Amino acid sequence: MDTSDILSKVRRIEIKTRGLSQNIFAGQYHSAFKGRGMAFSEVREYQYQDDIRDIDWNVTARFHKPYVKVFEEERELTVMILIDVSGSLDFGTRKQLKRDMVTEIAATFAFSAIENNDKIGMIFFSDHIEKYIPPKKGRKHILYLIREMLTWGENGDEEESQRKTDIGEALEFLTRVMRRRCTCFVLSDFFDRKDFLKPLQIANRKHDVVAVQIYDALCRQLPDVGLLKVRDAETGHEMYIDTSDRKLRAAHRNYFLNRQQQLSSTFSKSQVDWISIATDEDYVKQLILLFKQRS
Repeated sequence: MDTSDILSKVRRIEIKTRGLSQNIFAGQYHSAFKGRGMAFSEVREYQYQDDIRDIDWNVTARFHKPYVKVFEEERELTVMILIDVSGSLDFGTRKQLKRDMVTEIAATFAFSAIENNDKIGMIFFSDHIEKYIPPKKGRKHILYLIREMLTWGENGDEEESQRKTDIGEALEFLTRVMRRRCTCFVLSDFFDRKDFLKPLQIANRKHDVVAVQIYDALCRQLPDVGLLKVRDAETGHEMYIDTSDRKLRAAHRNYFLNRQQQLSSTFSKSQVDWISIATDEDYVKQLILLFKQRS
C-alpha cells in the first residue's frame, strides 16, 4: 500500500468513524464509560458526618476552623485499546476481513474518546507484545493510530511463530504498564488456546475491561461446497476437509457454540462486559447495545 492509498484509507475511516462518534454515539460513550477516579475540587467548612480523613489541616490551621477537601469524579478517562494482530484476523468471507472491522471499531472508540477529551493509547499483540503506543490526546494522535492499524505487518518481516495469540500476555502487560485506572477495550476473535481467565480477572480489578469479539460467519456455519483445502493462519497447518459431510459440519457448529459458551463463562467470572460481532453484521447496532447496557 503506497502513501496515497494509506492517506485515502485513513481519511475514509476518519469520516465514517468520526461521524458515528459525533452523531450516533454522542453522549452514550460519555455515560457508558464514566471516570472512575476522584479529583480534588474545593475546600469547605466541616459538616456533621464528614469523614475526618478529608480534613485539610493546612486550611484548618489558617482559619482556626475545620475544613474538608471536596472531591468529584474525574470525567476524563485514559482509554487503552488492545488490538489482536495475530494471523487469524487476516480472514473474512463476508463484506470485510476481521482485521478491517477491528480497525473501524477501534477508530470509533478513539474518536468517541477524544470527543470526551480522553487520552487514548494502543497495545498491538499476537503471542507477545508487538507494539505499545502510550496514551495521548488529539486528532493527530488518532490519525497516527489508524495509520498504524492499516499498515501493520506490511513490511513482511513477521515470522510465522509470531502470528499466534496470547491474550493473557497482553492483559498482563496492560496491568504492568498502566499504573492508573483506565478503560480498556480488547478487540480480538479470541482464538486463544491458552486460558486467560486469571490475567483477565486481575486486569479487570485494576481497570475497566470491555471485550469485543470479531468473528466471521464461516466460523459459525460451514457451507456445503464439497472438498475444501483449509489452512490454520496461526500455525500454517494445511488439510483437506469434506464439507458435504453432515457430521463434519455439525461438529464444526458445535465447536463454535461450545467455544462461545466458554468465552461467555470466562467473561462472566471476570465480570467483564462483552459483545460478539460477525463481519457481516452492523457493528453500530452492537456498540449501541453495549453503551446502553453500561449506562
